Amino acid sequence: MTALPLRPWAWASAGVRRRWRRWWQARLPRSDTQLLTQRNVYILPTRAGLLFAATLVVLLLASINYQLSLGYVLTFLLAGSGTVSMHLMHGTLRGLTLHLRAPQPVHAGDAALLDVVLTADARARHGVGLRLEASDDERAATSWIDVPAGAQAAARVSFVPAARGRHDMPPLVVETRFPLGLFRAWSLWRPAAQVLVWPRAEQPAAPLPAAPVAAAASGVARRAEGGDADGVRPYRRGDPLRRVLWKKAARSGELVSRDTGSTLQHELWLDYAHCGARDAESRLSRLAAWVLAAERAGVDHGLRLPGVELAPSHGDAHRRRCLEALALWR
Repeated sequence: MTALPLRPWAWASAGVRRRWRRWWQARLPRSDTQLLTQRNVYILPTRAGLLFAATLVVLLLASINYQLSLGYVLTFLLAGSGTVSMHLMHGTLRGLTLHLRAPQPVHAGDAALLDVVLTADARARHGVGLRLEASDDERAATSWIDVPAGAQAAARVSFVPAARGRHDMPPLVVETRFPLGLFRAWSLWRPAAQVLVWPRAEQPAAPLPAAPVAAAASGVARRAEGGDADGVRPYRRGDPLRRVLWKKAARSGELVSRDTGSTLQHELWLDYAHCGARDAESRLSRLAAWVLAAERAGVDHGLRLPGVELAPSHGDAHRRRCLEALALWR
């Protein structure tokens, strides 16, 4: 079945809502920490609250018409309960402090997780929800949480960035309907942090290019202190202590390790110009897959992009540098 076209008034209503949302969000300053006060917490009745109000009107009219004393008691008792629930609900959000932890980089198309820490004062907070600010054509899932008195609790929401690069955090909504669900209190929050989105890794990945044999950085093999003809290289975290040249370290103050392998090493260059893909995004996607594959294989690899060159190395820090260069390349 094909979707029915929207009526003109529906298009106009959606446009007004989008303009209103952009205008409202532009007035909110960006910050990774938000304190909820009476100035930024808003309240509106829910559908249940509107039905509750209509029921009170009916009860009041019936009590007046039939002169029912107990009807008056019931009507004003329910009205008082609704008013108290509105006060309690506003107090559930008022005084909460929200803090966004720095988001971790992700690949395009993967979910970016946002960890938000909620801090309460001396009162416990129940039924606090956190979600992304929904657009006109999507329904965002809400993460519900209770915050103990004088303690912290963490809530997690996610969104899926479609393109590589640095992206602003989407606006977040913190809300509650506690205790009776007759009203909805909420606040809109615009975090200042950005998330780094790496290119989507090609699936299935093309085979790694052949790595030519190159001379090691140390050049010619040097005779180590123990008399073995071994190469010498700077100490790397995780090297066995028996390979550390302690006499050389005592003289120079620099930790070096004996390289018991060959003095020749394979240096793999991942080159944008020779990766074989058609368009720019496909090339970056293939290079991202190659960076991950080379890291899994433990091969020293360098990256060449137009205007950018990263020397061969390996390790988590080098992997992140390569993926960041791919994410931000223009």
